[in-house]
Amino acid sequence: MSDGPSSHSTYTIGAVVAALVDDFPDLSISKVRFLEAKGLLTPERRPSGYRVFSEADVERLRYILTAQRDRFWPLEVIREALDAIDRGLTPSGAGESSLPTVPETVAVDAVDPLLAAPRSSVLLTERELRRLAGIDETTLSGLLTYGLLRPDRQGHFDEDDLAVARAAGRLAAHGIEPRHLRPFRTAADRELALVEQVRGPAARRRDDDPAVDILRACLSLHAALVRGGLGD
Repeated sequence: MSDGPSSHSTYTIGAVVAALVDDFPDLSISKVRFLEAKGLLTPERRPSGYRVFSEADVERLRYILTAQRDRFWPLEVIREALDAIDRGLTPSGAGESSLPTVPETVAVDAVDPLLAAPRSSVLLTERELRRLAGIDETTLSGLLTYGLLRPDRQGHFDEDDLAVARAAGRLAAHGIEPRHLRPFRTAADRELALVEQVRGPAARRRDDDPAVDILRACLSLHAALVRGGLGD
């Protein structure tokens, strides 16, 4: 949080207003309650019904108020921006045709970073995935049908799904359709099963978990076999 009390981890609604009112003179308790009623703020509620705001809540409110004052964004645009932020994206501005931006560290095209880097918390909607990967609705539908994409229960896609969609888009440009890619899903599932068989529960608790090394070897084997076949 920029300014305001930082010695406490939680704030009352009155303390929240006091912390931000210098920057936003029109802020009032009733406005905070209004934004909460609209679903833009979700402070913790104690059993007594008492609102408790975290520092993250205060920063979220600051973002909302800044968007209203400096960018003249309506609440619906702010809601979309907050949703993008909650899913690990950088929101686009009001009136812009661009989609939220995916961090540069996500879904790169190199194998080692994808295997070794920690997974991000980025989540994409179907529309965002399609636009960011440069694929059409038919290709996306095919990837879903043949199991190459597996959204979560909320219908969101992660960084690995984006990498799959991007690769499928490049292959589609050469006339290779999602139905032709089903063997990749089967091969990946078999490789994962092999990893789980080798590493076992005990290996997952060791610092020298062999999973990444096994997967690298599987990918190297695949590349070598393909390269060898091309040379025949």
